[in-house]
Formats: sequence, C-alpha cells, structure tokens
Amino acid sequence: MGPPPGLVPRRPRHRQLLVERGRLSAVIDFGTCGIGDPACDLVPAWTMLSGAGRSAFRDTTGQDSGTWDRARGWALWKTLLTLAHDPVDQRARALIDDILTEET
Repeated sequence: MGPPPGLVPRRPRHRQLLVERGRLSAVIDFGTCGIGDPACDLVPAWTMLSGAGRSAFRDTTGQDSGTWDRARGWALWKTLLTLAHDPVDQRARALIDDILTEET
C-alpha cells in the first residue's frame, strides 16, 4: 500500500512561496496541484535548502525515511532534467553532487 494521497505542487518555484517572519508559510500552486506522493512536497529541501536548513526542514516534517528517500529521488530527477536542458548549468551539477553525497 502506497502513501496517503495529498495535494502535491508539481514544480514549486521561489515565486510561489510565501514567507512570513523568515519562515515558509505557504506554497501557491493551484494550477499544477494533483493527488500524489507527499514526497513531492519535500523536494525543496534540496532545490532551495542546504546543510542546517535542510536538516531543520527534515526534522520539522516528521516524514519517515522512505518518504524522504523518494523526495531525494524526485529532486534528482528534476535536477537531471535541468541538466539535460542546459548541460553547463553549474548549480544543477552542484545540486546533483549534493543529492548523491548526503548521508541519510
């Protein structure tokens, strides 16, 4: 049996994030929401955070390791698509290294 269904923003971007007092308060993405894996909601842990920020995000979500591993896979997939479109994208290359070398 898979994870429970939930609304999942498909491509969160910085323009879709609401921040209040330095904290993420909402993700606005009604146009691309769908029912799916809650791991998709964790992808910004890699695409927008690093180090202590990513650790705090992980601790706050309380997700199990399987969900976290799927999120990591989603982040890798999205970043590989970026790299396929722009093979010299240094940020994407660094992000792939980060995703593949982080200890879980």
